[in-house]
Amino acid sequence: MAVRYCSNCVYPSAAATPLTFDDKGVCSGCRVSGQKVDIDWFRRWQMLKDLVAEYRSDGNYDIVIPVSGGKDSYYQTHVAVKELGLKALLVTYHGNNYLPEGEYNLFRMREVFDCDHVVVRPSVQTLIKMNRLGFKVQGDMNWHAHCGIFSAPIQVAVRYRVPLMMWGEHGFMDLGGMYSYNDFVEFTAKHRKEHALRGYDWYDFTDEGLERLGHPEWKEGLRAKDLLWAQYPSDDEIDDVEVRGIYLSNFVDWNGAKNAELVAALYGWRASEREFERTYRRASNLDDMHENGVHDYMKFIKFGYGRASDHVCKDIRSGVMTRDQGIEEVRKRDHVKPRDLARWLEYTGMGEVEFDRIADTFRDPRVWRIEDGEWVKDNLWGTPSSYGRVHLPRDQWDKYQRG
Repeated sequence: MAVRYCSNCVYPSAAATPLTFDDKGVCSGCRVSGQKVDIDWFRRWQMLKDLVAEYRSDGNYDIVIPVSGGKDSYYQTHVAVKELGLKALLVTYHGNNYLPEGEYNLFRMREVFDCDHVVVRPSVQTLIKMNRLGFKVQGDMNWHAHCGIFSAPIQVAVRYRVPLMMWGEHGFMDLGGMYSYNDFVEFTAKHRKEHALRGYDWYDFTDEGLERLGHPEWKEGLRAKDLLWAQYPSDDEIDDVEVRGIYLSNFVDWNGAKNAELVAALYGWRASEREFERTYRRASNLDDMHENGVHDYMKFIKFGYGRASDHVCKDIRSGVMTRDQGIEEVRKRDHVKPRDLARWLEYTGMGEVEFDRIADTFRDPRVWRIEDGEWVKDNLWGTPSSYGRVHLPRDQWDKYQRG
């Protein structure tokens, strides 16, 4: 089926976040976002207050908050500590590649909110290996971060016996409309593995796991004890503490841009001083210098769109950008091969030719086709374009063309 685009925002039907379209061509993400205008947010706030009241503790932390130090983390902590009066334990997975502004923001949280803060930092060599393996196994060098973010906080909640956790927004709901605001969706192990981790788990990256996947040549010498930070607690451990993960966006009118403005004014939170190449926003994803760059470039390689599309969709839905303006941002940015690729290649010891060859194997055939040795795709603005030469080995190239 040919790729189609939402008639309201700019999302394609072949997306990293599952989408559906109504008979007017509007995507599920836009439809769910449109529910926000009819929600009684005062009543939702009262519901949140009643919910957290059940978890206040006389001698323990009231809540665990997974934080990266980003604008949304600050906002979550502001709500929990300053508005709800909770004793919060902050938990961070640190993937070793923070931007300077991100590092500054992260380590000020303990001071500005007067909170205890657990930071989980895997060894550098393990992270370098996981960068290489994540890229080779499923085209995402930041897979380790998705895993750490959705594993380390739950480990801490179990260890400290804190039953309530609070995330910010549900990403698949916010972008793609996976759930309705009336579902009050909560965090689940199923969502962690099937969506956040794309169906893989820590054991797939050990030498034994790579054997099972049929790629013994990729072995990096990783053992279970090297990936303790990535291991999700057992059902019995979680049930014993009755750990529950709620999303703040179900209870407040969530807006990432406004969150950034608020926490900058109240706490001196800093956006990136340097403009990104693949998006016009400077306030997002400061916890990894490659998140807006080469990591997001892989999304373009796979699905033909990137971070600019994500941010444009958010801004169209909130009414601060027109669709035409959004299309121009997408046209200018989504395809850019970013400058941080050179840094990542040096970090992992990989060459650019090898990177391009492996990247090509993840291209979605619903999006990409080969014409005269070039990768070509149809675009939102109606004119097909080529985006670089094919780097696949000849046998894979022929197989791709045959479908």
